[in-house]
Order: sequence, then C-alpha cells, then structure tokens
Amino acid sequence: MGTGEAAKEYGAGFAAGLSMVITGHPFDTIKVKLQAHNTTTNQKLYKNALHCASRILINEGIRGLYRGASSSFIGMSIESSVFFGTYSLMKSFFQGTNVDGQPQLQVILPSAGCSGALISGILCPTELVKCRMQVQGKINTGSKYKGPLDCALKTLQSEGVRGIFRGGVPTLMREAIGNSVFFGSYEFSRYWMHLRMASIPGIEKNRILNDIGIGIVSGGFSGIAFWTAVMPIDVAKTIIQTTPDMNSSRNPFQVISLVYRKSGLRGCYAGLGPTLARAFPANAAAIVTWEFTAKLLGIRHE
Repeated sequence: MGTGEAAKEYGAGFAAGLSMVITGHPFDTIKVKLQAHNTTTNQKLYKNALHCASRILINEGIRGLYRGASSSFIGMSIESSVFFGTYSLMKSFFQGTNVDGQPQLQVILPSAGCSGALISGILCPTELVKCRMQVQGKINTGSKYKGPLDCALKTLQSEGVRGIFRGGVPTLMREAIGNSVFFGSYEFSRYWMHLRMASIPGIEKNRILNDIGIGIVSGGFSGIAFWTAVMPIDVAKTIIQTTPDMNSSRNPFQVISLVYRKSGLRGCYAGLGPTLARAFPANAAAIVTWEFTAKLLGIRHE
C-alpha cells in the first residue's frame, strides 16, 4: 500500500470517528454515570438507564448528554483515524498477495489487536477527561472542572503525567481484545452477507443501498460483540479513572473482583443496556462512513 492510499485510509478513519461520536456520545454519558455511581456503593443512584437519562435531561438538559463530547471529538477522531488506517495497513501486510476476499483469522486478529493496543495510548487520557466530566454533571461554580481543558490541566497539576494516563492498563486490554472481536465479527458477517446478496438476481442494480444495508448490519452487530466481550474491563476502567481516592487500586482484576463482591455479576455489566443501545447505531454509522469515505477517496474495502 502506497503513501497516498495510506493517507486516504487514515482520512476515512477520521470521518468514521466523527460520525461515531455524534451518534453515540449520549448513550456513553449514561453508561459512564451508571458505572461510576451504581457500582462503588451498596445504594444505587439510578434505577436504570432510562432513569439516568431522565435525570440528566431534567437537571442539565440535552447538553448534559453531550457532557465531555469535545474531548471525545478530538480523541475519537484521531483514535479512529489511527485505528482504521493502521488496521488496513497491517491487514494488507499480513495477507500479502493472498487477496481472495475470504476473511482469515490469522490476518484479522493480529491486525486488529495490535491496532487496538496502539490507539489505547490516545484513548486513555481523552477518556479520563471525558469520564470525569460526565460523572461531574452540571457545570456551575461548585464544580471541580469548568471544562475538558481545565480537567486535563488540573489532573496534570495534581496527579502528574501518570495521573492523566490513569486506567491505561484496562484501556489497552479493552481495545486489544475488543477490537479483535469487533473486526473478526465485522469481516466474517460482511463476507457472508455479500455472498448471500450475490446469489440474488438483479442485486447489482441497488449496489449502493445494498452496501449501506450490509454496513449497517455488520457494523452494528460487531459493535455489540465488542462491548459484550469487554464490558467488565470497561467498568473497571471507569472506576479507576473517576474514583476520588487516588490511592485506590489501578489493577483492573482487583477492581472487577471488588465490584463483583459488592454488586455481583450485574455490577460487572453496569451500563450494558445503554452501551448496547449505543453500540449498534454508533458502530453502524462508523462502518458505513468508513467504507463510503474510502470509496469516495478511491479505495475499495473488498
């Protein structure tokens, strides 16, 4: 893959990240609040995801659902650009000249896993800021942080560089494992659907609509597979990044164990409802945007 094609892959990934934040950030805000407030004590602040959403809208308005979105736009766009671009480059490298269209796990898993691990370094500080802003709630004179930049600067001042990368281990684990599951699900479901569609007479007449439909289904399904696989790790990450006790454990396994003892298996999957509700539309939007931006730029993801 040449330099020009690589740049186009990164550009397509950047567009995918923007569409993902626009579509999915309100669901993510609900997820983070449930994880931060419903797992660390025996008393739950929110009854369920719907109750959480209603409280946000009543107390903060629609802006409350997009709390911390500015850091997400920056982080997710850069992360998505690096992730999709690197995945495509590594996939091209691993499969070499063997391009017959059939998915290969020995190509997909190392490409997705390594790319996920790479972007965890970008995601960790941006998600820390996002989560702390989301947990804080309405910004007023009594709030600790006035905005994402203020949050980042105060974290650096009080906790240093190590503090801004708090939660780095669970972030790396989530991205490496989750994105291997994501792209494995995406590649195989997309391949299977294209085979099925190709057997239908006259299907080429509606190629664009068919590609959009396949992108929506494969992207949405893969997003659900991602979060179902790594939700306990994400719960641990949120708790590690938002706890006011700076001396608390950063070991995700210890945190998951503590959550399990306090809240059971349900606590380990806190926020799963809004996360899965977000996963389908957000990842469907990202995949469709990625595929069609790439095609507009002259790249085809066969």
